[in-house]
Amino acid sequence: MGDELLCTVADGVGTVTLNRPAKRNALNRALLDGLAASFERLEGDPAVRVVVLRGAGPAFCAGMDLDDLARQQDAQADPEASVLTVLGRIEQCRHPTLAVVHGDAFAGGLELALHCDLRVAVEHARFAMPLARLGLVVPFALGQKLVEIVGPAMARQILMVGRPLTARRAYEIGMVHEVTPAAELERVVGEVTRTIAANAPLSLQGMKQTILRALAPREGIAHADLDTLAAQARRSRDAREGVRAMLEKRTPDFRGE
Repeated sequence: MGDELLCTVADGVGTVTLNRPAKRNALNRALLDGLAASFERLEGDPAVRVVVLRGAGPAFCAGMDLDDLARQQDAQADPEASVLTVLGRIEQCRHPTLAVVHGDAFAGGLELALHCDLRVAVEHARFAMPLARLGLVVPFALGQKLVEIVGPAMARQILMVGRPLTARRAYEIGMVHEVTPAAELERVVGEVTRTIAANAPLSLQGMKQTILRALAPREGIAHADLDTLAAQARRSRDAREGVRAMLEKRTPDFRGE
């Protein structure tokens, strides 16, 4: 799967590491393919009791690679379809999953963390969905996941205001399960993973499936019209301007077209 994603297993813990630190672990095709392959491998490994997802370098994950996104904005196919597939694969993993958010988790990076069962964050981590700053509409399944985790009121603030939340605020609204000083992160992660790994595997799998079944009605919600709106926004002049402005580190000139 190359060097952009690392996958190891030790003492019952499968660790998947996003390894594009120079790009803040932004999601490109190689990284998405690596995530899919890693979770497929860990799914069938009888030695694995829990899966940890983390990032190399200062950021957890900055979301979609903007260079890739800029190249695909005029495509008829949804460039985020592969992201949705991978996130769904992570959510359905039979093992409990833990996102270790040691730095910023933005856009698709936030969704990556939200699709894990548990989230531990360091105090300086930030969480954001700044799609409105890019002229984009959140894909329905990703907006749905955000509402599921934090509720509609906070989802409105996160999506419409777009400003990053601190780790402490994310904890207060139920987005993360624990916040720790950076110096204590590995100790806390070790305690959580050892506790999970010591539990009965069949119990964990059964309880995870119970939770997923309770959420199953969400799969039947029609959203083709929302998908059309998202596609129109992705191909709009504003979206092209928003992505260019972000890459060029300037204020975008949005015109509503």
